[in-house]
Amino acid sequence: MADLLQIGDVTDAMKARLSAAFSIHRLEDFDPEKITHVITNGHDGIDPELMASLRNLQLISSNGVGYDAIDTAEAARRGINVTHTPNVLNAEVATTAILLMLACYREVLRDDAYVRSGKWEQQGNPALTRSADNQTVGILGLGRIGQEIAHKLAPWNAKILYHGRTKKDVAYTYYDNLTAMALDCDVLICITPGGPFTHKIVTKEVIEALGPNGTLINVSRGSVVDEAAMIEALQSGALGWAGLDVFEAEPNVPQALRDLPNTVLLPHVGSATVETRAAMGALTVDNLLQHLKDGTVISPVPECAHL
Repeated sequence: MADLLQIGDVTDAMKARLSAAFSIHRLEDFDPEKITHVITNGHDGIDPELMASLRNLQLISSNGVGYDAIDTAEAARRGINVTHTPNVLNAEVATTAILLMLACYREVLRDDAYVRSGKWEQQGNPALTRSADNQTVGILGLGRIGQEIAHKLAPWNAKILYHGRTKKDVAYTYYDNLTAMALDCDVLICITPGGPFTHKIVTKEVIEALGPNGTLINVSRGSVVDEAAMIEALQSGALGWAGLDVFEAEPNVPQALRDLPNTVLLPHVGSATVETRAAMGALTVDNLLQHLKDGTVISPVPECAHL
């Protein structure tokens, strides 16, 4: 049997399928010379030194759409294929983005706490909230998930703007400058990949352009937002609200951010439903089994599509 190195956890269903085809090893007990395949996830990735030590490595199958924790350029140089799990989580992450937007607009956490505290009975109705209808929404990264977000916003009659490295053949309005787009937005939704090209792309300038009535939603990577600048803006009122599923050093979330009443914070659960995680796990395993069978894969990352 081929030798598989497991990084992070897998479900029982995934393990059952993998065990039929691989000898599974964990990080605390493996022979680098024997490992031909690795299963990991978007958070853990694979340490560059570890990857360098696996001289017979052929495939890294990652459970997640993001893969910035894997040096795909080095993998491609060595002829190592890297796969991820696009498409199967598009709808779920898009739903999470809209959930965060609506929770910010309608102050769901504030009003939930108001009812639970007894203040509704004691003090009467809470302050009014904002309508999410007819808003201008800027999407940073109009890839597969970004386009699904735009599609799901249709019932709210949103005007869609977008920013990315290239203009796409879509009906939405393209901006080649992110700050300029933020100036024209009510909401900025971040769904761009992580990595060096997008590191803190949402700068202090972008955040301030979004403004005191603006809402920042991040369902991509914590690294794409200047977290310190965002916290300062939320504290001062330079930014109105933030709905965040990802953070710069998760699971460590700054106390200052947790203390802010104008935030909705989720523990990186954009795709975390039973159904979607099962589909992601199945695709992760499918890539491994297909590669073992005939050397091909189903969903390579773009950097490895030529292999």
